[in-house]
Amino acid sequence: QVQLVESGGGLVQAGDSLRLSCTVSGRAFSTYFRGWFRQVPGKEREFLARITWSSGITVYSDSVMGRFTISRDNAKNTIYLQMNSLKPEDTAVYYCATKATLASTWNSWGQGTQVTVSS
Repeated sequence: QVQLVESGGGLVQAGDSLRLSCTVSGRAFSTYFRGWFRQVPGKEREFLARITWSSGITVYSDSVMGRFTISRDNAKNTIYLQMNSLKPEDTAVYYCATKATLASTWNSWGQGTQVTVSS
């Protein structure tokens, strides 16, 4: 069983920065890839970024590349999402997730953390 706990969300103003954290516990072999997503009510969940746990290789969606940075702390078994130059359209519930292989689906999810960006 894999458990993910997110933290760091909140209310900020446009242009501010925020860092989200996601601590993972459980079966390490099934969490080789770790990622961040967000969801706005009424819309599909959007992929933002992922990181390969062993190598640190990162992949970003075009919508956040250059503003958001995903990173990891192996000792703390935690991934982060540093969000800079936040915009009102970044307002969403942010989720972290894990999967075992590149081809598999994201199958373990955190509970989500709300990020609200005011204009």
